[in-house]
Amino acid sequence: MKIIFQTLLSRKLIRQSRRNKTSSTNYNMHFDPNNKIIQLCAKGMEMEAKQPDEAKALFLQAWNEAANDFEKFTAAHYVARHQTSAADKLQWDKTALALALKIDDDNMKTNYPSLYLNIAKCYEDLKDFDNAKLNYETALSYENNLPENGYGQIIKSGIRNGIARVS
Repeated sequence: MKIIFQTLLSRKLIRQSRRNKTSSTNYNMHFDPNNKIIQLCAKGMEMEAKQPDEAKALFLQAWNEAANDFEKFTAAHYVARHQTSAADKLQWDKTALALALKIDDDNMKTNYPSLYLNIAKCYEDLKDFDNAKLNYETALSYENNLPENGYGQIIKSGIRNGIARVS
């Protein structure tokens, strides 16, 4: 499942970078393949399966070099994936969400269900079932922003399975 999710995210990065050809200071550009932070995260994604420590270092480098909320959001999302404790992952996921919510671009709403799902799962792992349920339900409230493809179905399934586990 993790490899499928990584592949889908890689494809999402590539598709969005091909569609968006605007300036790197415009949030509508999203995954500009010429943006250094996006390049670091893409390289890290390629390394995650076989070289997770090196991938984590690239994501942290991206975080440290990020110059705007979109770059910070992107880096924080990937840094979160490499945390060894649910509490640390939760903090990075919350950081990614807070940054995403600050970005005034309707395209960002496609990220909300996944971000809330990640936060809910952290709370669930920490045995905080009330906060887990609240965040699963919040993720569900944004599911209409998900694409109707394999990625969207994975996130929707994760949300529904999470709600079932904590209800």
